[in-house]
Amino acid sequence: MSILAATPPMGWNSWNTFGREINEQVVRETAAAMVQEGLRDAGYLYVVIDDLWEDDERVDGRLTWDPVKFPAGIPALAEYVHSLGLKFGIYSCAGSHTCAGKPASYGYEEIDAQTFAEWGVDFLKYDFCYTPPGVNGPMLYQRMGQALRMTGREILYSICEWGTNEPWTWGARVGGHMWRTTGDINDSWESILHIGFERQVGLEAYAGPGHWNDPDMLVVGMYGKGNVARGGCTDAEYRSHFSLWCLLAAPLMIGCDVRAMNAATREILLNAEAIAVNQDPLGRQGYRVGQTPWGRQIAEVWAKPLSDGSIAVGMFNLGDMPNRLITVAWESLGLHDRRPCRVRDLWAHEELGVYTGSFSTRVAPHDVALIKLTPVSG
Repeated sequence: MSILAATPPMGWNSWNTFGREINEQVVRETAAAMVQEGLRDAGYLYVVIDDLWEDDERVDGRLTWDPVKFPAGIPALAEYVHSLGLKFGIYSCAGSHTCAGKPASYGYEEIDAQTFAEWGVDFLKYDFCYTPPGVNGPMLYQRMGQALRMTGREILYSICEWGTNEPWTWGARVGGHMWRTTGDINDSWESILHIGFERQVGLEAYAGPGHWNDPDMLVVGMYGKGNVARGGCTDAEYRSHFSLWCLLAAPLMIGCDVRAMNAATREILLNAEAIAVNQDPLGRQGYRVGQTPWGRQIAEVWAKPLSDGSIAVGMFNLGDMPNRLITVAWESLGLHDRRPCRVRDLWAHEELGVYTGSFSTRVAPHDVALIKLTPVSG
């Protein structure tokens, strides 16, 4: 029997760029662009509508869609997304209202889960606003998890509890396939540093096939535009962001407007070698090997074991020091016999040679060297 989310889910979510401006046309055009730009074939399958798709009131006890934003209806939109070989996702909340104040699923878990199944939903992002006092997070998420299982439809369950009650310790038990470990990301280098490099340390034991830690959606390619814009990032910062998410075995949910990607954004999001690190079937989440502070000029090394016996390594210059020399020693990766390793650069897509004991390279400010070390036998 196959495992749902055997590798980290990949797709697109409307929130980061569109927020309350989401509508049927945007979703249709985005789904078409995901095919045309090669994102679907690269593994990005889920097209997820976030909050503000809902009408203001339930009809006969059921959620329904905003008729102005979605005139053809959610089932027709799901059918269109499916016709392109993609999967369709939607949003609700564990409280009485969504974070934007729309009707949500507390007390309606079974009927909402059945409604989503009837509409053809493949992915549910389930938020944590307006929850009733005295009812804990695990209980609320278990109720929807059970309701989803009862539908008989395979629906990926994304727990968006912001890390408040350490969902990595109970998310899989209540039926979750992925769970947010932090608050919301925004389009800034400071947010990437906090959510990615600070908040994910030590969580690697809780991830694996079918259950993933989620440090929130990607901001690659937003450049300070959209719903979570906070100044934007450089291409180097987006490359570091994407590299870390791949090493973390994090869900790769695009947040930019894929209808208007530039060449640099395409290069990052479609890097097949980086994606292969993220999607490696061993399902190991990467971990921080070392951190070298020099005032605020921090360098970090992260590593992720892969199923073929190789190790993906990210060497990050998180400060402003130009061309900082960063070294990774084999011993820090558990390779104690000083065996020679073949080193491949996963951004330049080239072999760098065979090294013994360690590898060093210079990394530009806020940038990364993402390499793959493969022990050489014999």
